[in-house]
Amino acid sequence: MSETFKPANENQVVDAVQWALGTKTPMELVGTGSKQAVGNLMETGCGLDLSDLTGISLYEPEELVLAAGAGSSLADIEKALDEKGQAFAFEPPDLSHLLGANSRGTLGGMVASGFAGPRRIQAGGVRDHVLGVRAVSGRAEIFKTGGRVVKNVTGYDLPKILTGSWGTLAAMTQLTFKVLPKPETEATLALVGLDNEPAIKAMSVALGAPLEVSGAAHVPGARTLLRLEGIAPSVAARMESLKTLLGSFGEIDVLGRDVSQDVWRNIRDVRLIGNEQDTEAENAIWRLSVPPAQGAKVLARIEQKISVNSFFDWGGGLIWLEVLDQDRACAAEIRGAIGAQGGHATLIRASKKSRAGSAVFQPQSATLAMLAGRLKGAFDPKGILNPGRMQSGGE
Repeated sequence: MSETFKPANENQVVDAVQWALGTKTPMELVGTGSKQAVGNLMETGCGLDLSDLTGISLYEPEELVLAAGAGSSLADIEKALDEKGQAFAFEPPDLSHLLGANSRGTLGGMVASGFAGPRRIQAGGVRDHVLGVRAVSGRAEIFKTGGRVVKNVTGYDLPKILTGSWGTLAAMTQLTFKVLPKPETEATLALVGLDNEPAIKAMSVALGAPLEVSGAAHVPGARTLLRLEGIAPSVAARMESLKTLLGSFGEIDVLGRDVSQDVWRNIRDVRLIGNEQDTEAENAIWRLSVPPAQGAKVLARIEQKISVNSFFDWGGGLIWLEVLDQDRACAAEIRGAIGAQGGHATLIRASKKSRAGSAVFQPQSATLAMLAGRLKGAFDPKGILNPGRMQSGGE
């Protein structure tokens, strides 16, 4: 890239996008670059660094609402929330160790990636907690929820559209969130020694009971983990009910608060696979979203063809995979195993060679590609924002 713009305010973002439009120069949008390694390789002529759009503009703890600049450090915002006993309920993961990054990233990056942690099964995903957005489209137009209507984006649910869009539709400048109180305490029931199929069955039974399970994972070492959170008497009572419910599945252990918090932090941040080394030299990491009931079958089909390290989150609906072959991403084997079961596979980490040779995001059906093209046309008709990051050859 020949030049990087670093706007200090929203109007300067507009100016930068207008320049890019006028010169037909594609732009790479970045915050701190914490997830810059994710996505198809792009050919861009300049950068748009949004990391100076910082600061909390509104925080009303009693109303459970926070608004801040999209370039605000996620770590700083979480610290401010923690001081009031609050948090983002969807547990945004810290993938810095997998991606070779130096920070947790920004609020904008959190929304643009759309990644949620273990509590998603109870609290919902990122998009369920975004109340408002201000952004600049690829037309160099400012738009916002609840504000001035811009004809090209009228009728879209903007928080849901922009969550997980990886900067391909607009440059977000300010975000408003619903935040929630942090749980008073937690405990985790661990079932020991289950294979994948019975583990997913146990998680399904637990999630189907009125016990408010907030985490359900099956991790290396054949440990099936079920988390309960809330006030201490409630957690204790629900734990007894959960032990009774799952007693027939085998040996049970209970993890207290401190151990439980450490375990789920490692699950959230995907520290159970991969190494904290140079990402260019490491094994490919995949994130698979599948129907929970099919999770064990999908993994079994993959393991028939390639060697992997793996674990399940979201009751079997999320599979994290490490491919134990540094020369290949194995996209065909992994996506072929998903097949007609439904779901998608995203290549989170790989060498540039593997990223160039594999579709990083799940290839779209003709219908989805048409809808995605319409969205891109509404927000960024000239294709100057992160071109090709999600779909090779442009969005």
